[in-house]
This record gives sequence, C-alpha cells and structure tokens, in this order.
Amino acid sequence: MLDISDLCAGYGHGPVVQGVNMKIARGETIALLGPNGAGKSTLLAALSGTLRERSGQVLMDGADLMKMPTHEIVGHGLAQVPEGRRMFAPMSVEDNLRLGTVRLAGRSASTVQERFDYVYKLFPRLAERRTQLTGTLSGGEQQMVAIGRALMSSPRVLLLDEPFLGLAPKVVDEIRRTLNTLRDGGLTMVLVEQKLDIALPFTSRAYVLIKGRVALSEASASLAGRPDLAQLYFDLAKTNS
Repeated sequence: MLDISDLCAGYGHGPVVQGVNMKIARGETIALLGPNGAGKSTLLAALSGTLRERSGQVLMDGADLMKMPTHEIVGHGLAQVPEGRRMFAPMSVEDNLRLGTVRLAGRSASTVQERFDYVYKLFPRLAERRTQLTGTLSGGEQQMVAIGRALMSSPRVLLLDEPFLGLAPKVVDEIRRTLNTLRDGGLTMVLVEQKLDIALPFTSRAYVLIKGRVALSEASASLAGRPDLAQLYFDLAKTNS
C-alpha cells in the first residue's frame, strides 16, 4: 500500500531523515520508534506533505505522493494526527471536525453526516460536547478531536504522532480502545510512540530510526522479546555511528 524509497527530508539546515526505505501493507499497524531527535515526526511530515523540503519516492497504491500538495494527499487517503493536537481553540468541536472533510468536497450532505456519526460513535464524549469550544476541553478530549478530525476524511492510512503524550492513564486506555477498533476494522496505521509498552503490543511491525536512518526493522512481537530492549536505542546508535 505504501512503498517508501530513499526518502530524505529536512528543514533547511541539512537533512533530518536520510535514505529511508519502508514498505507498509494494507491493514498493517506499524510502530515508528527511536530516541528524541531521530526524525520520526519529520518522516511523518514528509509523508503527509506538510514538510516541503523532501525528496525520494512515496507510492501509495501506485500514486506518487511526492508529486501532490498536502490537500491532494489527504484526498488520496492519507491523513495525519499531528503531535500537540493543533486545535482551533475558538471553534467548536463540530467545526474542528468539519475541517477534516476536505476529501469529501462535492459529496452529499448525507455522506458528511455519516462521517460525523462514525466519529461520534467512536468518541461519544465528543457528541456530548459538539457545540463546546475546543479550547475549553481537557487534553484527552482535544486528542479525541484531533483523531476524529483525521478520520472525517475517511482515510485509508492514518499517521499518529505521539497520540498519548501527556495524557492521564485512564484517557490513554480509552483512546487505545478506539485505536484497537480502527485496527481491527482494517485501517492501516503508522504510530510514533516513545513508550514501547504501548507501541509494540498495538502494532504488527516496527521500524527503529536512529539519526534519521532506519536502523532496525522487526516484527513487534519479536522486538518486544529482545533481552536488550531497555538499551536498544543506545546499542543501535553505537552500531550505526
């Protein structure tokens, strides 16, 4: 479904991601792991087109996403949930969700309503707060809005950048249950997550980035059983220095 070849990306002061090659099959859940500064968020930004300084090839069902602007990438079926949520605080929950319907432009009102119904079923709390200003929500509720906004575009691939960062354990469990539902429904997902105890049980395969390069690709279950897991990043950094 996603075939990434020699992907490089940066911010003007040199490449952050260098020569990344990845293959992601339809319905897979992929963990993107690595220490702070490894390039995980940069890689997601390159895939979603929100980062302009990028090169290489990203094929999604044969179409080259590198040749598309961000809104066309969303229209092709790839959506990102950014780190930090990035809500429009003065707008209501429902208006924030509506911003995710760009892919549905020209569709009937009933199609858009179906997406609202779908998101509200996944996150009943958002249905209760649909008219509430997003800036007055808790951090966990804002994260639900961020995920819901991405789902409003009816994506085939969902990129999640640290979706559990700073959330209380109870909220983490609630969002994990929702992501499990999406995974079981066959949605392809790429998850950036610092906590291996969350990322590995949820995903089928993992890529580990070290200094902007793929240092390891392994089945998540196999990676979870490694005896050196606690110092994995340190060991890989020495090997790839």
